[in-house]
Amino acid sequence: MITCFIRYEIDPFKGAQFERYARSWGQAISRCGADLIGYFAPHEGSATTAYGVYNIDNLTAYEAYRARLREDPQTKENFAFSQAERFILTEDRIFLREVSGPHAALVRGPSDA
Repeated sequence: MITCFIRYEIDPFKGAQFERYARSWGQAISRCGADLIGYFAPHEGSATTAYGVYNIDNLTAYEAYRARLREDPQTKENFAFSQAERFILTEDRIFLREVSGPHAALVRGPSDA
């Protein structure tokens, strides 16, 4: 399992547009095959940093997911909305794997075995 973190720099005066965009992705991501953790808009501190986070099985599954997104009518509409409204200034993706879970498990080192 890998987790995709999308970091957005958004126009601080267009938060409502970003929230609309995020709600639409909230439907499309799950429908197209990824496990959405959530979209996060600025609240305190930075007024320009937002995130989208979802899980997917692996990079092969990600490529298939992206292909489904490209064909999805709601996704096309949402992308056109973001282009017309220009509220996203930059967008960066990073794929990470969890190394701390399960969180409640006793952590043992090699000498503990």
